Amino acid sequence: MTATAAFSETLLDSHCIVDVRTPLEFEEDHIPGAINVPLLDNDERVEIGILHKQEGPHKARLRGLEITAPRFPAMVRTITKQAGNRPILVYCWRGGLRSKTVTTILDLSGFDVLQLQGGYKAFRSHVTTYFEPFRPIAPLVVLHGLTGSGKTAFLHRIPPERYTVIDLEGLAEHRGSSFGELGLSQNLTQKRFESKLWDHLRKAPPGKPIILEGESRRIGRISLPGDFYEVMRESIKIWCETSMDTRIERLIDEYGKEEYRDEMADALLRIRKRLGGEIYDEISGYLERWDLFPFMKGLLEHYYDKVYYKTREWKEDLIVSLEHYDRALDDLDTFLQAKLEKFG
Repeated sequence: MTATAAFSETLLDSHCIVDVRTPLEFEEDHIPGAINVPLLDNDERVEIGILHKQEGPHKARLRGLEITAPRFPAMVRTITKQAGNRPILVYCWRGGLRSKTVTTILDLSGFDVLQLQGGYKAFRSHVTTYFEPFRPIAPLVVLHGLTGSGKTAFLHRIPPERYTVIDLEGLAEHRGSSFGELGLSQNLTQKRFESKLWDHLRKAPPGKPIILEGESRRIGRISLPGDFYEVMRESIKIWCETSMDTRIERLIDEYGKEEYRDEMADALLRIRKRLGGEIYDEISGYLERWDLFPFMKGLLEHYYDKVYYKTREWKEDLIVSLEHYDRALDDLDTFLQAKLEKFG
């Protein structure tokens, strides 16, 4: 009889996780750290599904066996090579025939293997519950500041041995603004983002502050899950100050690339109504001439800063200058140490 186990985070850290679903299912989302060793490919799964509906489960299973049996030895070799000395946990969509088949074959081959009860659906339920309600195991410290202030660059300079750092925009594959997809392609699904965020948060040591960048509810096409946004709004808030000239230079360094030129023009066109025709024409002219300093300045003054201040509804706990990242980190360290000592 196939041995099974309910989903637990302990299994993720101790087992080689094997996803036997199709490549398309795996791409949509999967358990973090899992390897994809599909029992059926994308077209074969469709074929079996149609056969099951039209001629019944018996015919579908026979056809499935006919397709998959020749590949069993190669699957076992692939899985056990990846597993090394670790035990194996196999899952499919909901703990059904696909994962049972592979688990049985591995068990008959003499390997230490379990089938995940409920499959991916059990994992997905765990992630959804984690964010509803969201209760972080450490204080959240949220960096806020105007566009171009250098928040993301500063975030990446924060030593991971001191704090847990989570780059929400990096996880979402988007910079969280009208120009946020320049040079990027936000191909991940909402489920994939939530799984990646969950994995980062679950690994955060208790009590060690979690530092992240302030975002709106949406980052491109991705939404922050559950009440994560509400918890961020109630967390420690750091306002990051930078001069206008520094902000412009940092934006030019990040976005001022010829390969972004057409994308920048498209993004500018999308906010034309917000800018107004006259201002749009002026800023668009700077872009056409590749005169980036006044182009970036116009975007900040006439669009980004207005939008930011219109939606800002909170007061910061600390103001730091990001003109010099090292000094800013010293200021942040001093503040957080005092803050944590005060509240135990």
